[in-house]
Amino acid sequence: MTLLTLTGVSKRFDGVVAVDGASFTVDRGEVVGFLGPNGAGKTTTMRLITQFYEPDEGEILFDGVPLEEAARGAKRRIGYLPENNPLYGEMLVTEYLEFVARLRGLVGPPQAEAIDEAVAATGVAQVYYRPIGELSKGFRQRVGLAQAILHRPDLLVLDEPTEGLDPSQRVEIRRLINELGRDRTVILSTHVLPEVQHTCSRLLVIHKGRIAADGPVETLTAQAEGRVQIAVEAEGEGVVEGLKGLEGVLRVAEPGARARGRVTVTLTADGSHDIRPAVFGLAKQRGWTLYELHQETRSLEDLFLQLTSEAEGS
Repeated sequence: MTLLTLTGVSKRFDGVVAVDGASFTVDRGEVVGFLGPNGAGKTTTMRLITQFYEPDEGEILFDGVPLEEAARGAKRRIGYLPENNPLYGEMLVTEYLEFVARLRGLVGPPQAEAIDEAVAATGVAQVYYRPIGELSKGFRQRVGLAQAILHRPDLLVLDEPTEGLDPSQRVEIRRLINELGRDRTVILSTHVLPEVQHTCSRLLVIHKGRIAADGPVETLTAQAEGRVQIAVEAEGEGVVEGLKGLEGVLRVAEPGARARGRVTVTLTADGSHDIRPAVFGLAKQRGWTLYELHQETRSLEDLFLQLTSEAEGS
């Protein structure tokens, strides 16, 4: 069942388009990766969903109700961890969570129960009576997650939750997000591709304010597997031009550094058949010296680059 729907949503700042006609839905129980480079429109979209901004065009529905009508009712059901994770450094963790709970309208036994659940879920018990300003970046992120889930939201919106963390801290926060996603719907914004691979089942790609792709990670990766990348390093006359003429070659990347006539290129080719024998045969025919010829392993990063390049061309 659909929890969140965006239809033709746009937002501009001083004439600059930040979000351009974004349309997508998020179903209950999904953990959706919202992927894009810095400046692509991820944070603006999330602020539109959490009502920090209002769209200039389009409509956002939360559980079937327009967001402007749902107003505070929707805010009570959405948890939000902003990118900069604003915290009060002088407060103890316990003081901060009690403060947030009161803002959420939680008092008495319901407050104590909600705080206990959030503390247990995010693993901040060991720093519960410490000042926030003395905590590591990893624990500050955990406190941010605790405040975001304190009121048991239906939708959890996380903007770059692992930004600035070291590798071990990233792993811990990923694990935590996986656990949180078992009980609620999650939108996870990131420009770090492994975050999507490790935590999400569905992928939304935003590029220059537009949705460039939307679907299960496995499905989008499978679509990309229709293409392969071949690394070629050769020495001789007309290497780049010759490779461009091979059947099945879709694109030849700009040649790498040339050293004594040696050229390094990356071919993007139709994956329906292996073109490496054809490259070898062409090299032999034209008298090239072939130093390297191998098929590169595709990654989610390759997929992202392909999707955004296709979006630019459309």
